Amino acid sequence: MNRRLLPLTGVLVLLLGACSGSATATPAASSAASPAASASPAPANLTIYAAASLKAALAQVKTTYEAAHPGTTLTISTDASSALETKIEQGAPPDAFLSADTTNPQKLVDKGLTVGGVTKFARNLLTVIVPQANPAHIGSPEDLANSGVKIIAAGDAVPITKYANQLVANLAREPGYPGDFAAKYAANIASKEDNVSAVVAKLELGEGDAGIAYVTDAKTSTKVTIVEVPPSANVPATYGGVVVKSSPSPDAAAAFLAWLVGPDGQAVLAGFGFLAPS
Repeated sequence: MNRRLLPLTGVLVLLLGACSGSATATPAASSAASPAASASPAPANLTIYAAASLKAALAQVKTTYEAAHPGTTLTISTDASSALETKIEQGAPPDAFLSADTTNPQKLVDKGLTVGGVTKFARNLLTVIVPQANPAHIGSPEDLANSGVKIIAAGDAVPITKYANQLVANLAREPGYPGDFAAKYAANIASKEDNVSAVVAKLELGEGDAGIAYVTDAKTSTKVTIVEVPPSANVPATYGGVVVKSSPSPDAAAAFLAWLVGPDGQAVLAGFGFLAPS
C-alpha cells in the first residue's frame, strides 16, 4: 500500500511546486506595473502664475486639463511675466510659472527657487495693432514713426517690450525705413502699461493710435485691426515654464507642464495661434 502511494506523493509535490512557481510570478508582474502607476500623480489643486498673453488660451487649457484629470483643479493668475517673477521671488506660492520669455523663469532657476530647469512650451510672433477706426491711418509699421502718432507700450521690464524693441531695431534696417525710425518710435510712446493685455485693452478703447502686441493677442480681440510686420523683421517670442520649489504638489505641477508640452496641450495652444516650441 505504501509503495503505491509513493508515486502519487511525487506527483503532488510536482504539482504543488508548479502552483508555487506561478504564484510568485504574479507579484513580479504587479511590481513591474507600479512605476507606470506612480507616473500619474494624485489629484491636486494647482495655482498657475502665467503671462498675460496666455489668459485666453489657459481658460481653455483649464477646462481641457481638468476634464482629463478628474479631481485636479487649476487656478490661473495672469500678469506681466516680470511682475509674477518678482512675486515668486518675494515668497508668493504658485505651483508653476508660465512666462512669455525664458529670462524670467531662468532667474528663479538661478536663485534655486524651482524644481528643475526651464521647459519651453510655446512660441509667438509680434504684430502692430490699431483701433478698428484707425484714427492715425496706420497702414504699415513704418507709420509708427509719423509725427503725432500715440503709441501704447508696456513697461520696460515686461517681455513684450523687450521683443518690441528688437522688432523696432529690425524694422529700422528694413529697406525704405528712415534711419531714425527707432528714435521716432520711442518719441511717440504715449503711455507704458502694466502688461500686454493692458496695451490691447487701451487700444480697444481708442485711447491710443497703435501698439506692438503678440499675434495671439490680436487674434483674440475683435476690437483691433492687425497691421502685419515684414516676416524678415519679426521676432519670435519663446515661452518657458518652471515648477516652483515651494509647491506642495511638485509632481502634479510637473505633470501639468509635461501635458502642456505634449500633443493635447499643444493642440489647445495652437488653437489660439501659439506656435510649437523649438
